[in-house]
Amino acid sequence: MIMGISYGEAALLAGALLAAGALTGVLAGLFGIGGGMFIVPALYEVFRILGVDDEVRTHLCVGTSLAIIIPTSLRSYQAHLKRGAPDREILRLWAAPVVIGVVAGAIIAAIVSGDALKLIFAAVLLASGVKMLAGRDDWRLGAAPPGPAPMRAYGGAIGALSTLIGIGGGNLSNLILTLYSVPIHRAVATSSGLGVLISIPAAILYALIGLPHASLLPPGSLGYVSLIGFVLCAPASMLLAPTGAALAHRFSRRTLERAFGVYQVLIALRFILAA
Repeated sequence: MIMGISYGEAALLAGALLAAGALTGVLAGLFGIGGGMFIVPALYEVFRILGVDDEVRTHLCVGTSLAIIIPTSLRSYQAHLKRGAPDREILRLWAAPVVIGVVAGAIIAAIVSGDALKLIFAAVLLASGVKMLAGRDDWRLGAAPPGPAPMRAYGGAIGALSTLIGIGGGNLSNLILTLYSVPIHRAVATSSGLGVLISIPAAILYALIGLPHASLLPPGSLGYVSLIGFVLCAPASMLLAPTGAALAHRFSRRTLERAFGVYQVLIALRFILAA
């Protein structure tokens, strides 16, 4: 027996999580974004098959996803920082509001049901998927980012939403920055810094708010963070991401946008039906 489960069950859990991590890495590399939008659906199916109670399953997926994103976001930000690509002024404006948003998102997550989290996740994916399928690069809100107050408001919203759906914030911040005419490479580099600001405090908070529900969680969980999921998924995801990146070069940008758009719409519908 291992942590209260048989060796066969432990092997099944390990194999399923390794496969989920590997698939997440390939897909994240293929579509060029952080893995949260892939980790959460992958973990949801793994934990569903393993019989994790639906009341805590989505929370466990989101918390584990945020923990898995920590090493990836740190590595990504360090790489961008060496090239001097992130816009430090934007990061300075966003730092405090993002963390406040993370705390607000964790408080909301502690209150709402698993079905509510599913619907929030689905809404964000659906909006992002529709934008990808539309393929409109000419959509703009301004020729430059707005003043400090609106930018801080954006930062708070990014922190809260990212915490609720288990992502590093890259999708949301890239969307906002490009709508204000920030070049995509600078937007991506700046967004990499948000992954660090969001994932570390959010993962800690999910671990804490999940402690009262320990009886419903699978072995090896620290609150709403599956330590087994983190240990197995994070290395597999990081190892396979270059494979996805290599595959990406075989397809045009528009093909990848369509594929990612379809993926997000399908996953959104899956979570809506699950709710």
